[in-house]
Amino acid sequence: MATTVAGPGEIARFMHPRQLMSYAGLVPGECSSGRKVPRLSITKAGNTHLRRVLLEAAWHYRHQPRVGVRLARQLKGLPPEIIAISWRAQTRLNARYRRLLARGKEKNRVVTAMARELLGFVWEILQVVPTPTANALGA
Repeated sequence: MATTVAGPGEIARFMHPRQLMSYAGLVPGECSSGRKVPRLSITKAGNTHLRRVLLEAAWHYRHQPRVGVRLARQLKGLPPEIIAISWRAQTRLNARYRRLLARGKEKNRVVTAMARELLGFVWEILQVVPTPTANALGA
């Protein structure tokens, strides 16, 4: 989680989650000419380390979402809005993973789509959490 927060720097500069997804290079490229807009593979522009961490995290959405003992400990003390967003992310991404695989999509493409959507949920959480000021950090 620290990489996803520290990687892009100041989150407030991203007005929409799509801008953050583009920064991580998780959006499809396009080679448009005329009315045709063929979608290419992801652009891979931006922060390579952030993209790699998100793709690695996205592989975990293959498994059924549940709250185990370890996760329950980590959730203790978090604001209820963040817990609600994270649970919504877990259930949605797992369902979408299964749905895309059932449609015959390639696993790596499905995981890339999960990473892109996961970054959208991270953006949403960072909109809820107040940004620490320089005074609060002890600077």
